[in-house]
Amino acid sequence: MKDKKGITLVELLIVVMILGALAAIALPRISQSASNARQRACDTNVSLINSAIEMYYVDQGSYPAALSNVTNNTTYFPDGAPACPLGGTYTMNANHRVTCNH
Repeated sequence: MKDKKGITLVELLIVVMILGALAAIALPRISQSASNARQRACDTNVSLINSAIEMYYVDQGSYPAALSNVTNNTTYFPDGAPACPLGGTYTMNANHRVTCNH
């Protein structure tokens, strides 16, 4: 008899089941990581806008009357106003601090 090389159907099914189990474990963690990254990006944008408001205060001697005075200023944001990656909007409160409403 000749020696036949190859894999059996049972071996193939076992490999597919193992790969499926690994994918079931990995996919929720990957999607959770993406969500965490978007949240961190939003937090970073809030910090950047708050820093720009403080720079505006140093440059102008007063706080901006509206958030758009800072975010639309190319001195502070040469690439344009930051957008929330979670779809929220940034607002400035009476204490001149920025929050996001996502």
